[in-house]
Formats: sequence, C-alpha cells, structure tokens
Amino acid sequence: MTDGPLIVQSDKTLLLEIDHPLSTECRRAIAPFAELERSPEHIHTYRLTSLGLWNARAAGHDAEQVIDTLLKYSRYAVPHSILVDIAETMSRYGRLRLEADPIHGLVLITTDTAVLEEVIRAKKIAPLLGPRIDPETIAVHPSQRGQIKQSLLRLGWPAEDFAGYVDGQHHEIALVEDGWKIRPYQELAAEGFWHGGSGVVVLPCGAGKTIVGAAAMAHAKATTLILVTNTIAARQWREELLHRTTLKEDEIGEYSGAKKEIRPVTIATYQVMTKKKNGAYAHLDLFDTHDWGLIIYDEVHLLPAPIFRFTADIQSRRRLGLTATLVREDGLEGEVFSLIGPKRYDVPWKEIEAQGYIAPAECIEVRVTLTENERLAYATAEPENRYRHCATTMTKRKVVEELAKHHADDQVLVIGQYIDQLDELSEILKVPIIKGDTPIKERERLFNLFRRGEIKCLVVSKVANFSIDLPDATVAIQVSGAFGSRQEEAQRLGRILRPKADGRTARFYSVVSRDTIDQDFAQNRQRFLAEQGYSYRIIDADDVFQGKI
Repeated sequence: MTDGPLIVQSDKTLLLEIDHPLSTECRRAIAPFAELERSPEHIHTYRLTSLGLWNARAAGHDAEQVIDTLLKYSRYAVPHSILVDIAETMSRYGRLRLEADPIHGLVLITTDTAVLEEVIRAKKIAPLLGPRIDPETIAVHPSQRGQIKQSLLRLGWPAEDFAGYVDGQHHEIALVEDGWKIRPYQELAAEGFWHGGSGVVVLPCGAGKTIVGAAAMAHAKATTLILVTNTIAARQWREELLHRTTLKEDEIGEYSGAKKEIRPVTIATYQVMTKKKNGAYAHLDLFDTHDWGLIIYDEVHLLPAPIFRFTADIQSRRRLGLTATLVREDGLEGEVFSLIGPKRYDVPWKEIEAQGYIAPAECIEVRVTLTENERLAYATAEPENRYRHCATTMTKRKVVEELAKHHADDQVLVIGQYIDQLDELSEILKVPIIKGDTPIKERERLFNLFRRGEIKCLVVSKVANFSIDLPDATVAIQVSGAFGSRQEEAQRLGRILRPKADGRTARFYSVVSRDTIDQDFAQNRQRFLAEQGYSYRIIDADDVFQGKI
C-alpha cells in the first residue's frame, strides 16, 4: 500500500482524491483511458469502459502503460480482476485492421484467425465482405468501410483503420496570429487530431473549438466542408475564419436554407443536409460530389442519424468532430467512435477555467413552491403534460421577474423550452425574444445589440443552445428545459462561460418547481454540473425575494 491519490475499485470505478499533492499528475495520467463521471469538490469519480480503453489504444497507449499508471498511483492493491480485464479489453483493439489493397481496394486482416472466423459468420458482417484471400485476410467492399467499422465495434472487435485518407483538393490555408495567439491546449488538440487522422476533440463551451477547427484546416491545407447546427453558427464560423486565417470572403461559402454557395471552404447546416425532397435527402450529395480534404462536424454530439449514415460512406476523408460533451442522450457514443473517429483530445472544464480561458461559474437552483391550484392542476394532468404544467406556472414567472430585476445591470439570458411561456416573459420583462420563427437577420441584429450592451436582457428558446457566441453574457436564468438533458445543460452553461473582461463569476440559475417531475429532471442536470466540478447550491424562492442571492 502506498499513499497514492487513487482508489481503484472492482466495479471499474476510480476515485481520485483532489486534495492529494499528486492529484493533478494522476489526473493527467489517467485521462487518456478513464472517463470522468463526477467531479464534485473533493473526490472525482472516473470509470473504466471498453470504449474509453479502446480510445486510449487508438491514441497509442497500451495495456501495460494503463496498468502501470494504476499501480503507480493507487493507494491500495489494484483488484486483480481489473488488471486482467484491462489487458483483455485493450487486446481486442487491433486484432482486426482495415488496410488498402492494390487489387481488392480494401481488406480486413487479422492477427487472430479465430476472431476473423467469428466475425465473418455474423449476419450483419457477411454482406459487407468479398472473397477470402488467405486465412488471415478477407476482401471488404470499399464502399462498406464505415459500415464494417460500426458492425465490428458492436460485436466487441473494433477494427484499427489503416486504409488511409485522400488528400482532397489542395487549398492554401494558414493561421494569422494578428493580435491574438493560439492557446497551448488548442494547438495540442489540433495536432492530436492531425496525427490521428480522424477523431473527436472535446473542449468546454467558450474554450475556442472554432480555432481548433481552423488549426486543423491549416494542417490539411485542403478544401473543407464544415457542418454546423444553424445559420447563426455558420456565420460565426465564417467571421472567425476570416479573422483567424488567410482565407478571404470569396473563399468561404454558406450552404443553408437561405444560400447554396459551394466554395473551397463551405459551411453547411445540419438542417439543410437532412432536408427531404420527394422522400429523399436532397443535399447529402454535397459530401461526395466534391473532393473535400477535411470534413468538420461542429457539436458532433448532435449529429443527426442521416449524417451518421452518410459519414459511413466517406471514410476516406479526414473527419474532425468538435464538442463540449460526448454525452449523447441516445447513447450513440459508439457510432461517433466508429464513424468520426476516437477521442483525440479532452481536457476537464475546471482545468481550462484555472488557466483563465473560461469564466468561473456558480450554479444555483431556485426551488419554487407551487400554489395549491397549480399543484392540483399538475396532479390531475395527463402524465405526458405534467412537465409543461409544473414548468410554466405563474409562481415560476414571478421568480424569473425578480431575478431579472436583481440582475438589471448584468447581461442576462432567460432560457426556456415552451414558446408561450417565453412570449409571456418577453412581454412582462419588456425585452426582445429570439425563437425558431425569428428571422435570421433579426436574430443577428438582436445578438449584436446584446453583445454591445445596448440590450441588457434577452429571452431565448432552445435555438440559442448551440454555437452562439455571446462573450458578455454573465447571467443565465433557465425556466424550463428538455426533460433533464445533460447535453442541453452543457450548452446552456456554455452560453455564459466566455471569459469576462472584469474577471467576474458567471451565474447560472435554474428555476425548479418543488415536489414535481421538474425537481427529478433537475437532479439529472445537477449531476452533470457537479461532474464538471461546478459548485451547485439550492436556495428557496423566498431568498430571491429577500435579496439573499
């Protein structure tokens, strides 16, 4: 037994004591292979998963390094079953590999013929294969490169992809560090991606994922397709690229509902790419009718199913996924791993905050007691309508009004799910609203007024969850959300994490109805915030009215 900072448990959880002098060193050592689950004040919990260990293997770490790390930092003896499991799980990655072949185009090669015999008999694998070449090698239809990676991952035999990438059409792109400098972690993230060929970079909102994308483009020096969540995000990417790189206006095209420009760098929205016409996806051929050298997926955790399906067909293109959280509410993290690529870079939110690159934040849940009539209406509502009933009450509205009044001198975002509730709040607070049917030009005008401080408060629907850069927003008041979605919580918190000129702490309020399903959903969101290391306190609505916030 040593006095290490880590406790390794037989259920595959790792407990890291944060106050231990070696905790930072240990955290960096386990980060490549262990998934952070919770990070409250004193003990952080990590978990060993097959996907996490395969991610580490893809990044060049072997089982011996992982085991040595656990033995070095563990306070107690590491359970033998864990050591065996790590070695066996990691040994599964790479026993099958995909390689380019001059005759057959693409082949699946094994170092273990029994594994190959097992997988070729799987119903979903057999149709993807061509003729058997020798005991260790079988041909794969080149168009099935993505599909076979998906299927093999589901079988528990992830294939290592050595089939390479096409360079795409050359296009000169370089970073221009004029009045700014790329941050060390952004550079490491871009390099980690480039050396890996394809994969995902995980960075908190406000940490400059767009710059990581720009740096990746500077590595590729090729025509690039960038996929984003909405038109506002597309225009922000355009502005950033014009500011940070050698690209000129006529080299960047927008492919959205409003415009269909195809340029050396084309920024397309997920909505237009998944739009159907006569039962078919009308725009998905944008992927393969142009010789792209790089495809960037912004907010990769939101990737729609049709984009996954098409990504399976373009495995010869380099692919970069950018996200603040790899949590997918649909559990499709494995699809991201097999089709976009392994995680190439990740860094804890609090570490970026400690370096001063994102603002410190305080998360406050305001518990509201419903009136007797509101409680009765909630209790007698149909189950599918209960959340709406408790999320949109008059009692909640009064608390939001009071919070907005308290923060009258701050830049405040009031965020919610239900449009009628938001319309009412906009009217009561006498502030503008941005929602789905707000025209793009009007959205941009209001966001710009907010950025300049000419508007102090904005009411926004979920259209503002993603890729909206509002550096001066210091307060967010969440009045309703997507049923406790952790993914949404990450995005909404991210709206206020841009560093503040005066260094002030951001505040994230969630107004929650006590003794209802709203409170249950809030616990799920609270868990996500605690996982990221944010302090989370619960106060009563009376404290708001008494100014005790």
